[in-house]
Amino acid sequence: MSSSVSTAAPRKSGESAILAVLAAVQFTHIMDFMIMMPLGPQFMRAFGITPTQFGLLVSTYSFAAGATGFLAGFWMDRFDRKRALLFLYAGFGLGTLCCALAPNYWTLLIARTLAGGFGGVAGSVVMAIVGDVIPHERRGQAMGVIMTAFSLASILGLPVGLQLAEWFGWHAPFFLLGLMSAVILLTASRLLPKLPAHAHTSTHDAWENMRVILTHSNHVRAFTLVAVLTAAGALIYPFLSPSMVSNAGLPEKHLMFIYIFGGAAAFFTSRWFGLLSDRLGKPRVFAWLAYLSAIPTLAVTLMVPMPVWAILIVTTLFMVLTSGRFVPGMAMITSSVEARYRGGFMSVNSAIQQIAAGLATAGASLLVSNDAAGHLTGYYRAGLLSLVLIVAAVLLSRRLRVAPGPAPTPVAVEPVEAIG
Repeated sequence: MSSSVSTAAPRKSGESAILAVLAAVQFTHIMDFMIMMPLGPQFMRAFGITPTQFGLLVSTYSFAAGATGFLAGFWMDRFDRKRALLFLYAGFGLGTLCCALAPNYWTLLIARTLAGGFGGVAGSVVMAIVGDVIPHERRGQAMGVIMTAFSLASILGLPVGLQLAEWFGWHAPFFLLGLMSAVILLTASRLLPKLPAHAHTSTHDAWENMRVILTHSNHVRAFTLVAVLTAAGALIYPFLSPSMVSNAGLPEKHLMFIYIFGGAAAFFTSRWFGLLSDRLGKPRVFAWLAYLSAIPTLAVTLMVPMPVWAILIVTTLFMVLTSGRFVPGMAMITSSVEARYRGGFMSVNSAIQQIAAGLATAGASLLVSNDAAGHLTGYYRAGLLSLVLIVAAVLLSRRLRVAPGPAPTPVAVEPVEAIG
């Protein structure tokens, strides 16, 4: 990916506060999705539903996010980013609160659709704001901050949510998320800057705007990259925990440590990977991380019985490197589109991520099965396919270009010390 150096002096005023707010938005969105899977047994007992019906509860969130993400691409660039995010995040908070109050399965299904529809698009607006206010030269580090939301959701959000569910029932984590969303919404309304209309308002009508977003050659390469990169991870993640239990011999009570150790390590390394990508070049660091991630990717799909500490080393490396490659990867993707198209582009990008994850998960389920002893078989096939996609992602990243455009929007707030 070719890069361009901004002629405008970058401004750091208020960036840290903005990134902290955006990371908080992502934290609640990610925690809301992650908490569903370990709550499966409680949902099935409470509503008397089958595993297939529970699977629909989980997948409807992604389907709703994908559908609304694509539709939002038509109009997202017509609105001020701050107002769009506040509206969408309020809808997400309302959807999450509806989950907490759901009296039956069908009401919960509707509430999950609402939360996914608003939350998925809100996540894409977060990325668009990063592209608008952070110059390309520091965008990798900024993405590293945003990506810590996944780590915090793993090491803090998930354990707290599960403990609340154990004490007070499955409603409790969603009440917590609703309360957090209200606090973050008020904070965002005060700290996020208004973006000038000329920074992201398209002069085309909605259909022409979408045509440009979908057909521009650089956009197509970026969409392909995010689809391939997402699928490479989605082939592995769904069967990571079952494989560690059935193939590697990890006791179920220790499963949480995979996410605690992996999330804690990724929390620190994501920031470092972002800084490194800004200093050494995003394509170069992306290639290094992608190729290095191939090692634990293959390792987790070939696990045999081993000590707990050895399992945690492998899974921690897997989570650090697979999440780490997204830091320079998303920085490149965000930089590949002009500011006036960025909102719609990131909405479509989010939709493509959701679709790619769903297809990869479905594909992995066709490759993996159980033998008579209960071991997972064929997981290595998903690993090999993931390796092919990793190589393809590196090749695609070399063809991305930094889109021309004006300097990022100045941040009109008081200076804040750098996070961490």
